[in-house]
Amino acid sequence: MDNKLERLSADRAPNWFQRNKKTLALLTMVAPGAIWLLLLRYLPIGGIVLAFKNYKIFPRNPTFWSNLAHSKWVGLKNFEFIFKTDQALVAIRNTLLYNIVFIILGCIIPVAFAIMMNEFTKKFVAKAYQTMMFFPYFLSWVVVSYFLNAFIDAQYGMIPAAQAAAGKEVVSWYTTTRPWPAIIIFANLWKNVGYSTVLYLAAITGIDANQYEAAAIDGATKWQQIRYVTLPHLRTMISILLILNVGKIFAADFGLFYNVPMQNGALFSVTQVIDTYIYRVFITTGNISQSSAAGLLQNVIGFVCIMLANAVVKRIDPESSLF
Repeated sequence: MDNKLERLSADRAPNWFQRNKKTLALLTMVAPGAIWLLLLRYLPIGGIVLAFKNYKIFPRNPTFWSNLAHSKWVGLKNFEFIFKTDQALVAIRNTLLYNIVFIILGCIIPVAFAIMMNEFTKKFVAKAYQTMMFFPYFLSWVVVSYFLNAFIDAQYGMIPAAQAAAGKEVVSWYTTTRPWPAIIIFANLWKNVGYSTVLYLAAITGIDANQYEAAAIDGATKWQQIRYVTLPHLRTMISILLILNVGKIFAADFGLFYNVPMQNGALFSVTQVIDTYIYRVFITTGNISQSSAAGLLQNVIGFVCIMLANAVVKRIDPESSLF
């Protein structure tokens, strides 16, 4: 009798799949992102070795691994071109200055927009503004470049046509460097502010409404509520996004700086950044090792910047740091 009961209980006992059904469901949801991360982020790490070799194609066995094995080691020689020419120094200067401006404005403006949108009493209006601000984020820089071209093209652009109609001197926008820093900064903000605004708005909507009610009862004005209730709750998100953006200070948005100025050589002094410089060097020389060296250097500097930024934030406010 006891043996029969044991057999029945064993048959009714959940198997491994039943016991781990919830875990398997969660793993299935994570799998696409994990596979993408493995294939596009971790697997290419092996290509770091290219940065320290003079990669060449050998006719006898022109496979990648064979070429890599027979190519000579050159140490840090591939890194020299990044600092060797005047164009490289201009690209480094532009990259750092643009990113500093992007980090500062990309923190202040989205927070301000998120706070303003949260104050809308009509949800339809808030959703409409949110959609209009978020839409540019999905546009390709190629599309954005043609939007801009429709305004400033010397022959068909709206602004030159308006200048000519008003009897004023027509500005040749694609050969005049002075307005382009402002154009680049505006284009970057126009495309990316909506995404950051949605993130901050989500954090604001998670704040307990009782805190605002308590502040209002105590006589706090709307500005005081923002200062003492809203901003302290956004502190952690601001710090995390700031740390992540500082990690990209030595890299640039290739699409922005390559497509928006229409690849115009007359504007290189204000639009050439590290990524476009590396691309143009690769197109000219075909040296894949130099491109790998530049990518490795950008990632190493980015990692160091993230660690330093996180250390500073952790020293000021340990709860707002990444780790």
